Amino acid sequence: MINSRFVPLMRKEFLHISRDRRSLGVLFLMPLMMIFVFGYAINMDVKNIRLGICDLSRTPESRSLVEAVGASPYFNVVARYEDPRQTADLFEQRVIRAAIIIPRNLGRAMAATGDAQVGIITDGTNANTATLARNYLEGLLLDRSLSVGGMVQPVRVRTRILYNPDMESAHFIVPGIVALLLIMIGALLTSVTIAREKETGTMEQILVSPIRPYEVVLGKAVPYLVLAFGIAVFIIVFGHLWFSVPMLGSWTWLMAACLLYLVTALAIGLLISTLVATQQVAMMLSLVATMLPSVMLSGFVFPVASMPLPLQVVSQIIPATHFLIIIRGIMLKGNGLLDLWPSVLAMLAVGVLFIGIAIKRFRLKLQ
Repeated sequence: MINSRFVPLMRKEFLHISRDRRSLGVLFLMPLMMIFVFGYAINMDVKNIRLGICDLSRTPESRSLVEAVGASPYFNVVARYEDPRQTADLFEQRVIRAAIIIPRNLGRAMAATGDAQVGIITDGTNANTATLARNYLEGLLLDRSLSVGGMVQPVRVRTRILYNPDMESAHFIVPGIVALLLIMIGALLTSVTIAREKETGTMEQILVSPIRPYEVVLGKAVPYLVLAFGIAVFIIVFGHLWFSVPMLGSWTWLMAACLLYLVTALAIGLLISTLVATQQVAMMLSLVATMLPSVMLSGFVFPVASMPLPLQVVSQIIPATHFLIIIRGIMLKGNGLLDLWPSVLAMLAVGVLFIGIAIKRFRLKLQ
């Protein structure tokens, strides 16, 4: 039998949600706007890199190489020059971000041995762009059986990219945006609703009632869990249809993972609500406590394995770290529970930790 003290509190929250249509509209409009902005604005592909070419050979082989580089969408040939000493000036004037130096003996070397040395210079002030430009150029040169940096490579290289063969950034970014939005919205909803009780003075009525702490938590959390789950389904389906993000795995497993993730997010919001007294502070703290760690330390943008060891340890208590592995695995790889159970267990452990801390602090507040 359903507890009679829990149901009225839950009903009150459902009524509050249904009557506040303006906030309800914002809750659906804000994720839509964010997934649009992030989905289109964040692009890991670097294209139209300004390139300079110093062709000292001027042979059919060098012209073929120059044409191949110029036809690539990754490069925009903005400078052609004959003196290699001009390269430094072009970099200093920010005219180019990368350069190719083709030696005079290119044709003879190709005719004699089938390979030759070609110089690649990149601007290291932006390490990411420099690395990508070098990799792109090396790929073009290797495809023509040339040697780069003195290393002979007469074998043609054919690269196969799994799970995202077209290298669409949206396929990587959109699942990350889903993880970011869900934890941010989930924590925000719970923290604000309890802070509102404090501001309006109705928290005192709860304090003098015989209601138990877990009943307050459930009565507050369940309505917003339903709302947040609806938002989760909305943004995942929208990302799948609008950005053509593939869905190779099970919708059922993905929804179950979203539900577990949202429970953790609501627990974080409840914990934040025990630390603040006003809705404004609750909103600010929720955004800072969820958005920054989820963006910087979860693997959303930067690989966790590339971080220093202390930050890798910290990243393990961030729910988004584990949910990102789950959602990308299900959507892009078609993984099932047998493949993702370590991440599921880790996310469950983190969720239990936050729920336990939140209920304990809330019990102290009621006492």
